[in-house]
Amino acid sequence: MNRVILFNKPFGVLSQFTDKGTQGSSRPTLSAYIDQPGFYPAGRLDRDSEGLMVLTDNGALQARIAHPKYKRAKTYLVQVEGRPDAAALDALRRGVTLKDGPTKPAEITQVEAPEGLWDRDPPVRYRKTVPDAWLRITIREGRNRQVRRMTAHVGLPTLRLIRWSIGDWHLNDLAPGAWRWASETGA
Repeated sequence: MNRVILFNKPFGVLSQFTDKGTQGSSRPTLSAYIDQPGFYPAGRLDRDSEGLMVLTDNGALQARIAHPKYKRAKTYLVQVEGRPDAAALDALRRGVTLKDGPTKPAEITQVEAPEGLWDRDPPVRYRKTVPDAWLRITIREGRNRQVRRMTAHVGLPTLRLIRWSIGDWHLNDLAPGAWRWASETGA
């Protein structure tokens, strides 16, 4: 049986079990939170991003979750600097051209600030003179720092990025640093 773990990765944690960075580095990794042997992350989430990671003990399932050819939807809650206008949102919906080529169209909705969202440590910088907004962005590919690069491309730098779901798996009420077992097909 394939086993699946859903993990809410806190800000600042590497999405791997060991730190292969500079010698003497002490950056936190998945091993500080998950003590189940034989599990590997299905995809990655940048150190400065938070939210859902799926881990499994089955290599084939890991590939089906992470590889873009399977077009598994990934939904993010994204706090951006500035107020999005219709042109910026439409550009993201159509797809934008980044240095590594055009992105596929994204599903974009402007949303209210999420209620009950955990505080981030360190907190997001707040500037009285610059407004911010929240977007719900769903993509079906997974390039390096793609959502951040997409929002920056339309003049909306990302302040906070939280992956909320991957396919049918969702964070729901999973606290940062916590994990739970899930079924192979979805949460």
